[in-house]
Amino acid sequence: MKWPSHGSNPQHLFKSMGLALPEKYIDFSANINPIGPPPLLKEKWNDFYQEITVYPDPFAEKLKSRIVESEQISDDFILIGNGGAELITLVARFLQGKKVIVVEPTFSEYEKACRANHCEIQYHQLKEPNFVLSMDELRPSLPSADALFLCNPNNPTGIQYSVSTVLSIIEECQKQKCFVILDEAFYDFLIDYHSFIPYIYKFSNLIIIRSMTKMFAIPGLRLGYLAATPDTIVKLSTLQPHWSINTIALLAGELCLQNKDFINETRSYIREERERLFTFFNKNTFEITPSQINFYLLRDPFLKDQFSFFEFLLHQGIIPRHTFNFPGLEGNWLRFAIKSKEENSKLMEVLLEWRQLH
Repeated sequence: MKWPSHGSNPQHLFKSMGLALPEKYIDFSANINPIGPPPLLKEKWNDFYQEITVYPDPFAEKLKSRIVESEQISDDFILIGNGGAELITLVARFLQGKKVIVVEPTFSEYEKACRANHCEIQYHQLKEPNFVLSMDELRPSLPSADALFLCNPNNPTGIQYSVSTVLSIIEECQKQKCFVILDEAFYDFLIDYHSFIPYIYKFSNLIIIRSMTKMFAIPGLRLGYLAATPDTIVKLSTLQPHWSINTIALLAGELCLQNKDFINETRSYIREERERLFTFFNKNTFEITPSQINFYLLRDPFLKDQFSFFEFLLHQGIIPRHTFNFPGLEGNWLRFAIKSKEENSKLMEVLLEWRQLH
């Protein structure tokens, strides 16, 4: 069976399984902010219409200035992109033909983009159920590698790796002349986050990718940014199509970065709902990953094969993200986003039905 490679767009999942998409369903597969976009975005939306006749700023100066203010970094260390996916693709083109380590399980686009650019891929597989990242286990692979992709906090597990571990990897990779591509698409959902952006001044091998579509719930606009040394930024920017970020996305990004209260509100909500959900899962003997963000992996520990559980949920209108295309997971877990209180309660209701039957 050819499984969809991403969450969201559930019609493709149902089509691949030969099922009819139910009239009512809840999509837990898309891990964006359940609160939705910042209210300020809706208030200003009509104003954006006046700007669609104007070419977008190819240097994104106003948005860059917001990031400079927020992250305390010089603007020549920043590259704005058409979502994290474009930035990953640019990095893959930059690494064309090189040997790349991908710490798994993780976002499938790293491997897909690198293979399209004829890179040699090596997996560094973390072991379930806790998916611990160990520098000692990773170190032997580094001397022969040109780059390493690390997602922190991790997609799909939701696990945040320790600052000391990530720093030790960056330091060792610097010694081995190996780039570290640190994907922080979900960093802003963390309550206690230690920013790695200041380390770019110390480590020339560090490339940080950040999405703006997850926290601000704007995946239809496509927006993100990359932080690296000016030399790396120049090389990556030469690979980027002109005007790749549209005017509406740039304007939306400027507004979103003003919304500190919105970010704090989201973090508090996610933490409260995650604690409520995890209490229920533990009480009813469902196994979960120790996520610290807005999604998590879950499975029924009494099943060796989770497919019947997956099918049951789909028939009940609950759509999790399958994990068949995550190396090392092979469908043995399901990923769920944290949604609204009502939707999370519905998930618990359906899971309780499953547990009563099994």
